[in-house]
Amino acid sequence: MHFSSCLYALLVALVYQVSGMDTVIGLYGETVEVPCNNGAPKPKDLFITKWKYDNGDLLTQLKDQDASVIATDKYKDRVSMAENSSLLIAAATLKDEKTFTCMVVAGADISEYPVKLLIHKAPTGVEITALATELEIGKPTQLGQCSTPDAHPAANITWFKNKKPLVAGEKGIIISSKVKVDEVTGLTTTSSTLQYTAEKGDTGALFTCGALNALSSPVSFTVTYPTERVSLHVISKGPLMEGDNVTLKCKADGNPPPTSFNFHVQGEVVKVENSDSYTVTDVTRDSTGEYKCSIIDNAKMEDSKNITINYLDMSLSPSGKVLKSVGESLALTLQTDASGELKVSWTKDNGKLDKRPKFDKLTYSDSGKYEVVVTMGALIKKASFELVVEGIPVIRRLAKQRGEDGQHKVLTCEAEGSPKPTVAWSVNGTSADESPYVNGKISHKLTIVPTVNLTVVCTVSNELGQDTRAINVLTLFEEVRMDKQDDGDMTKLVVGVIVGLLLATVVVGLAYWLYMKKSKQGSWKTGEKEDGSTEESKKLEEKIEEKLEENSQKVEV
Repeated sequence: MHFSSCLYALLVALVYQVSGMDTVIGLYGETVEVPCNNGAPKPKDLFITKWKYDNGDLLTQLKDQDASVIATDKYKDRVSMAENSSLLIAAATLKDEKTFTCMVVAGADISEYPVKLLIHKAPTGVEITALATELEIGKPTQLGQCSTPDAHPAANITWFKNKKPLVAGEKGIIISSKVKVDEVTGLTTTSSTLQYTAEKGDTGALFTCGALNALSSPVSFTVTYPTERVSLHVISKGPLMEGDNVTLKCKADGNPPPTSFNFHVQGEVVKVENSDSYTVTDVTRDSTGEYKCSIIDNAKMEDSKNITINYLDMSLSPSGKVLKSVGESLALTLQTDASGELKVSWTKDNGKLDKRPKFDKLTYSDSGKYEVVVTMGALIKKASFELVVEGIPVIRRLAKQRGEDGQHKVLTCEAEGSPKPTVAWSVNGTSADESPYVNGKISHKLTIVPTVNLTVVCTVSNELGQDTRAINVLTLFEEVRMDKQDDGDMTKLVVGVIVGLLLATVVVGLAYWLYMKKSKQGSWKTGEKEDGSTEESKKLEEKIEEKLEENSQKVEV
């Protein structure tokens, strides 16, 4: 009785303290730790710690002793106590979702700390099944079903298009979900079905679904829609020329696109199957015109293109090698026919000419190779001829001069002719020098030292004929003498000129005197006074005498 009374008194003296309830989330299949007093340090006067739940006690631990498992149910082999008095539950299941209480007796206090345990499990995967084979524009179609099996709590599934979430109820989007619970494990499988109305822009779009930060593999669908427009394309690397092959390509915007087309080529309809292209080979200028293509099952759905075939014709007369004689004329004719604007340029011996050559009277300088280039865009035509102007050689100049040292004579023979003339002299000399043969002209110099007076002949010749000219060449001594004689002859010439001038003056004066004398006779007959006339006559005679005296002095000089 005494012991019972003491125990009762002790229990009455204890004050029970119950804390607010905490919640702990554990992972399915893992060891779950349920903290006592939210993990607070053990009190210094700790006497006993005990864990329990609604159906009974689990384990206890006296101060400084090991914990003792007192559970006899399913927790017998699954519970233990950590160093900090936390409850450890191995291989957690959904059946472990309950409230566990930690009771702590310290001194005269008894405290309880209830903890609610929740068990979570992520789905084993996220995948899309029951995929649609294709999506048709404007037609609601079940795109697929997204599943998240073995989850707890049930997963919320979100659908995405190109990483953007789809919202149920928006245009063309219907999403329905259902949850199934496994009777054994209690885990759930959530299924979400997406019904989607596709648009043309959905071609190539990527659809995914996800839950709890897990995403399915992306899927895409073939979006089908009828052809609304046809376009014709001309495949060419540049402007079309005669002789090219032209490929016509017909494109339709439907999906899948048509595989057969009608091509309208110069009034004819060509049916092409299993291809969208048709090639017109070796086109000509007559191929210029309108080309069309259309789909076979709808001839009104067509497109057309105007195609222009560029061409350039050119003829040049003369051509090849042309032989003409110097002084003749040459008619030059260039005929062109083209589909566009032309540019014409001429060259002679690869040098550019400013204008078209004209040959009214041929000279040796006209010889050369002429080429005309006619261009129209990228199209180029060329033609050429070689003009050779021939003529019998003609000596244009035969001259002599004394050498710079005064000890020899230099003879120069200049000639024209074609083919190139050969120059020959009738005498031998030294330092023969021949200039380059340019434009039918040639110059040949010969240095000689004449010891006697000579007549030197220069002869120029080619296969057409020859020309000869002679020049007198004096010895150096004779030339000096002739120079002095020439100086005397010049003096005589000057004197002769002066005498001539004097005689002319006398004649003029005499004529004037006779005229005045005759005038006097006329005045007698008319009764005029003679004084004025006589005075004028005297003045005239004085002037004549002065003029004669002046000319006489010039002659003496």
